[in-house]
Amino acid sequence: MPNDDRAASRRRFLQFLAASPLLAASDFSAIAAETPSRLPDPMIWAPRSLDKLITSPKEAINIFDLEAVAAKNMPPAHFGYVAGGVNDDVTLRANREGFLKFQLRPRRLVDVSKVDMSTEIFGVKYNSPIFLSPSGNHRGYHPDGEIGVAHAAKTGDHLMILSTGATTSVKDVIAARGRPIWSQLYPTNKFEIAKHHVQSMEAQGSIAIAVTVDSNGQRVQEQAIRMRRLDTRDCKACHDDTNLATRNRNKPMYDGVDWTGITSINASALTWDSIKRLRDLTKLKMVLKGIMAWEDAKIAAEAGIDAIIVSNHGGRADDHGRSTIEALGEIIEAAGSMPVLVDSGFRRGTDVVKALCMGAKAVGVGRPYLWGLGAFGEPGVERALELLRLETRAAMQQVGAPSLKHLVPTMVKHA
Repeated sequence: MPNDDRAASRRRFLQFLAASPLLAASDFSAIAAETPSRLPDPMIWAPRSLDKLITSPKEAINIFDLEAVAAKNMPPAHFGYVAGGVNDDVTLRANREGFLKFQLRPRRLVDVSKVDMSTEIFGVKYNSPIFLSPSGNHRGYHPDGEIGVAHAAKTGDHLMILSTGATTSVKDVIAARGRPIWSQLYPTNKFEIAKHHVQSMEAQGSIAIAVTVDSNGQRVQEQAIRMRRLDTRDCKACHDDTNLATRNRNKPMYDGVDWTGITSINASALTWDSIKRLRDLTKLKMVLKGIMAWEDAKIAAEAGIDAIIVSNHGGRADDHGRSTIEALGEIIEAAGSMPVLVDSGFRRGTDVVKALCMGAKAVGVGRPYLWGLGAFGEPGVERALELLRLETRAAMQQVGAPSLKHLVPTMVKHA
């Protein structure tokens, strides 16, 4: 696309952001008519003047600085896809508001001059409890793509979970990361496709399969649709949405897949029997991603599932309005000794520490590292993860925890 067309498209996109009632705060208050009492991502939790953006990832003082640059640099359709939730964005808002309902209880006179943030999952030690949640299409946000993200994960020694919809193969991402990763699975309603994916993931070196169990219906991503209308590019130049085969032709995991009989990657027919069939396919660790109720956690534990990820797809699965931090406590109690991880809505180190105090084994982030990727490529991802590590370390020091084992439930209180 010519540069002048792209610039015009970005201007229209930024005008849309400024005029959106969802962004009627701080720098946008002069434009917007009314400010809601609580606002969702993007940008409102730390608003930025769009004409005063940082020019280097090292200038970022928090991840929201990177978000603003990503909004400027990424095509409107792509940023809209990353930024929005579904319908009224109720769950997207809830994920942020949920953290306000929990308070950390600072403890004093504890030696926290040295802080050990390492955690161990399935016998593998990582230097950080922050993991990279799966998201597809990384090369659509920056040419560095999944390889750049993997390099950044290696720098901070983070667990990385690769999406089924990745634009880079599992084996290439493992090579860039320098150690095995987990793979996320969209099983679809066709068992042969799930079987193809699981066997390929295992053959390429994944050590765990995280089955997404909340992608079971239509998702109306209203903000993404509206922002797409601001994009003047010819989208078919990069991806063809004629059918599932053409839509996924640039995603290595789908190479050789027979799409006959299905029209969506959603798994509306997925059951506990389906999970057992998947489990029987592989010796890899089996993780369920998208658990939001204690009843399902209990069934998973009884079924011998290796771990679960409390997740609402970052507010993108449905608009039920329940945050993961509010669901976490009851799920951990029901899970027994099974490891529980959590993601969706985590933006600050204090968010991370609240979940760890409640008993989460690790905490996942998605949009924060995608903002870094869209803003500056690999260096932006490195900076996003670095900022989150620094904030998490500082929050651990404030509650008097020199290591993760010292983070206990009594350190967090429901407000």
